[in-house]
Amino acid sequence: MTMDRNSQPGRDSKSTIVLAVECLKGSSKADEWTGDMLQTGDIVEEILIGSGSSSSGSRSTRYKAPFKNGKVGVQKILHNSFKNKETSIVVRVRRGRDGFAELHACVVPEPGYKNKYVLRSIEDPNYAVGFTDRSEAECSELQASRSSRIVSALQRAKLQDGYVAYPWEKRMQELLHVPGSSSFLSLLLLPKAPDGVASRYNDLEDTLARANAWLCASQASGVPVVFMNIQTESLLTKISGETASSTVNAGSLSDLSRLAHVSLYGFEDYHGVDLGVVRAVRLWYAPLCGEFAIEVKIKEDDTKLGFAISRTEEGFIYISSVTDDDENVPSTRSGLSNLYKEATSASRLLVVSRVSNQKVLPWMVSSTGAVKCFDTVSLSQKLSLHRHAKAPILIHVFLWDRALPPPSAGSGRFRSVSRPPVMAALPTPSAGSDRFRSVSPPVMAALPPEIQLTRQPSQNQIQPLPAADIPNGVLENEADIRLERDTAGATSFRFHYFSLPNN
Repeated sequence: MTMDRNSQPGRDSKSTIVLAVECLKGSSKADEWTGDMLQTGDIVEEILIGSGSSSSGSRSTRYKAPFKNGKVGVQKILHNSFKNKETSIVVRVRRGRDGFAELHACVVPEPGYKNKYVLRSIEDPNYAVGFTDRSEAECSELQASRSSRIVSALQRAKLQDGYVAYPWEKRMQELLHVPGSSSFLSLLLLPKAPDGVASRYNDLEDTLARANAWLCASQASGVPVVFMNIQTESLLTKISGETASSTVNAGSLSDLSRLAHVSLYGFEDYHGVDLGVVRAVRLWYAPLCGEFAIEVKIKEDDTKLGFAISRTEEGFIYISSVTDDDENVPSTRSGLSNLYKEATSASRLLVVSRVSNQKVLPWMVSSTGAVKCFDTVSLSQKLSLHRHAKAPILIHVFLWDRALPPPSAGSGRFRSVSRPPVMAALPTPSAGSDRFRSVSPPVMAALPPEIQLTRQPSQNQIQPLPAADIPNGVLENEADIRLERDTAGATSFRFHYFSLPNN
């Protein structure tokens, strides 16, 4: 049956059913609200199929209003054209009394439907429209309510998210100074168990204080590191017995203030198993002026490397001594000896951060308080194997001075790895009874020229003391204390494994 606006006598033309446009998806720039694009409520006057299709070579088929069987009839037309691979279509519409617009589009199946088709704009494939049956009165109302519908569309508009592929392996190989390894350094501190059986833990403040003490001790001993950030980490574990009875079901709303400071709290899962959450602390730090890579090449006649390594109480590996009386040892040829002398004169330790791109830094503190770090004996054995195998050694060290040029003897073997911003300054040793000097309150002294801050220091920052303010003999005594060699033989160091409590 042909649908004609004048086929039903006695009825107002405004109630005549016509083929109207239904906007299904807006364009990427919301151009459907402009006068050039088709809008919901526009009345379809003409459809041309095959127009602009150069590949088909067929003539355009023209359909004019009124359309037989309305929406259903047009869907059959679109189905036949898609089946015949004539998907190019031009739709002309009427808007109001004398407004007209047209759309050049392609016929595509509507997602989720078998024999239902929609039109996608050639200029913007995001813009999709369909057809529906409406009365002329409804179309007029929709056209008149354009402004309010724009406001409604704005209120309903939502940002869409999604996933995009990313070449992780390529970026990790190309952009990282050490391929496949990050420049982020951290230490995880578990809460201390004073009774030794992990039935009780010290509170969170104790763990934070130990993290602070470890960092200050490292800086005072000459390790060129700066504070970056600190955070708590929740570790899930199974608890039982006295620990469970004192922690499970203790997390009521009235106990939230208490739970904010404890290092262990528990809960009971759906199966009645008592679970505990241990709150550890992760301390993020960074080398003062980044890491430097030094390649130590081995010759056939080398009988020694020319340097020895030791370990600080905080777990850092450092170069403890170099050979001075031989210019033909690997440490001298690579420039490592010169860098060691520069570090010693600056009262710094030449800390080894990586060996063959593997990090050799301390990474955890157990609940007994032991620092988990690398064994100097096994590391010395590995370095000796490099010498026997005549394989070059790639060593990364912490640098303490941004203005320090690489030693001339190894100018071709030095490479800057990272230069993090200076987030905090270093405390300095003092001549007190203890190894370390108290750093509270902060000392707002003038900065030495080798330390450059990216911003002006605030009142909460701790700045290093200039060398002139340090008492004579303090730095020499500190170096004598901390630069004792502990790798003079196979029995100089024995690594103890501290097992974590297993509840």
